Amino acid sequence: MEAILVVVFVVAYAAIALEHPLRVNKSVPALIGAGLLWTIYAMNAGDVNGHLSETLSGTAQIVFFLMGAMTIVEVIDAHDGFDVITDKIKTTHISTLLWLVGLVTFFLSAVLDNLTTTIVMIAVVRKLLGNRDDRLFFAGIIIIAANAGGAWSPIGDVTTTMLWIGGQVTALAIIEGVFLASLVNLFVPLVVVAYINRGKLVVPPAKAEIVSGVSHNSVIERNIMFYAGIGVLCAVPVFKTLTHLPPFMGILFGLGLLWLTGELIHRNKSDEVKQHLTLAAALQRIDMSSLVFFIGILLAVATLEHTHILAGLANWLDHTVGSQSLIVFIFGLVSAIVDNVPMVAAAMGMYPLEQYPADSFIWEFMAYAAGTGGSILIIGSAAGVAAMGIEKIEFFWYVRKISLLALLGYISGALVYIATH
Repeated sequence: MEAILVVVFVVAYAAIALEHPLRVNKSVPALIGAGLLWTIYAMNAGDVNGHLSETLSGTAQIVFFLMGAMTIVEVIDAHDGFDVITDKIKTTHISTLLWLVGLVTFFLSAVLDNLTTTIVMIAVVRKLLGNRDDRLFFAGIIIIAANAGGAWSPIGDVTTTMLWIGGQVTALAIIEGVFLASLVNLFVPLVVVAYINRGKLVVPPAKAEIVSGVSHNSVIERNIMFYAGIGVLCAVPVFKTLTHLPPFMGILFGLGLLWLTGELIHRNKSDEVKQHLTLAAALQRIDMSSLVFFIGILLAVATLEHTHILAGLANWLDHTVGSQSLIVFIFGLVSAIVDNVPMVAAAMGMYPLEQYPADSFIWEFMAYAAGTGGSILIIGSAAGVAAMGIEKIEFFWYVRKISLLALLGYISGALVYIATH
């Protein structure tokens, strides 16, 4: 049975990794793989409903959390809340703008998530720069900064969120432990790119007449929804610490409060005007295919955990490679090629909490490696794939211009983490 499960998982995993050449959404092989794996497991092991219920509980917590966070971001965007950021970025030098964009992306990603932050910051850069070559370098820095910023925050990256919800890391410890390594991961490539672009001036985009609908949001409404949404996201770790309830309860509670805020400030507007501003409309705009993918891949990985295949793999790596640091470092490099979500899910099943308790070296380093290793290739992270689609970045352009910088940042940050722990 174990051999069949491994073959099915590898085939499904390969289909996920080859999503773009195959032109098949990665959610499809994730769901089919999960269905096949649990079917094979049930037919050979008998009653597996207990294991399935346990897995479903953990999976649902992650999905509810992501759904709430994505909805909050959509609400902020509908109110033009991110203009709060764009209005404050004013400079005439490319190198200065690189530092501003890089650092804003780094810290914003820690509050939101790397995918959303990448989309927002690339939109910001397109409003600030008219030269496409300049925008491509900025996009590379945004990808690195978004992934680095998400790695040290419990709500900044899906993989870190998975480790946080799973109990492998705690909010304060992951911030203290991984922040410096993540900052170095961004600092190294940022210094190089800023040096390459020294002396260059910002070329703003050509002024064009933009035809758009009339905005029905006042500045006060925009600011209220922006700061309320960001406040809810920032309050989730505090809520978990104070109440010991899972993070999805905090995000759903905050979502309700934000919904109430929106209803109150728009209560005197007509239904036609406020329709796209409501949370009900935001729920329709969130990326449901990503949520379905997470459900499928987490359910699939769980079968390998319950059949002790992952435990056996962990023992083999320990005996073959030996060094935990090297094992996790390799995980990060591999995440540049394949999706880091199933990799972290697999690691969570490979190393039990009884042997490696919360905030152990392996979990914090895993959060760093899985979060930042994907920057090495543009297809290695959701942030990279989003930037690739928005700016039409060629795969091999990224390899030539950005991959080496991202690799240097990844190695530098890893060395800093190992040296300080």
